[in-house]
Amino acid sequence: MTQDQLILHFNNYLPLDDIEKKELSDRVIEKNIKRKQFILQENDVCKHYTFVASGLLKMYAVDKSGVEHNLQFAAENEWISDIGSLHSEKPSRLYIEAIEPSTIIQIEKSNLLYLYTNFPKFDRNFRVITENKFIELENRVLQNISSTAEERYQTFLECYPKLSNRLPNTQIASYLGITPEFLSKIRNNIAKK
Repeated sequence: MTQDQLILHFNNYLPLDDIEKKELSDRVIEKNIKRKQFILQENDVCKHYTFVASGLLKMYAVDKSGVEHNLQFAAENEWISDIGSLHSEKPSRLYIEAIEPSTIIQIEKSNLLYLYTNFPKFDRNFRVITENKFIELENRVLQNISSTAEERYQTFLECYPKLSNRLPNTQIASYLGITPEFLSKIRNNIAKK
C-alpha cells in the first residue's frame, strides 16, 4: 500500500504511533496520474501538499514569451507544492505536471492544519521537510548567481544523480537556466575531460 511508503517517509523524522498513522490515513488522498497530467495550473489556487510515491513531477512557470522555467523536480519520496499559493490561498503563477506516470498522495491544507494542531509530530515533520526544501532553494539561488553553467550542471548531477537519466535535456536545461544546445556542449566538454 502506498500510504505505508508515506508513513515510512515520516519515520525518517519523528516516527508516527498507531493513532497518528490512522489520522494521517484518514486525511490523505491517493491518486494515479498520467504523464503530462497537471495537478496544478497557473491561476488555480494550490490546495494540497503532494507526496510522490512513484514517478516524477515538475513545478515550473511560463514567461511571457512562452518559455518554460523549471523550479523543482520531485521524484519518489519527495514533496511538491506551490507553498505561496497554498498558504495565501491566492492564484498560483506555477504549474505542477507529471513527467512520468505517477502515484501521488495529497493532503489538503485544512487536514494538514488539523494534524499540526492535534498531533505535534506532523508540525515538526513538515517543518523539517520545508526547511530542507528552503535550504535546497537557497543553495540553488547561490549557484545561479555565482557559478558557471558547467558548475551548475555538475552540482545538479551530484544532488540528483538518478534524475539525470530520467529527464530529457530540455528539462534539465530549463532547470539550469540554459539552452538545450548549451547543455549538450557542456556534456561534450565533460566527456572529453
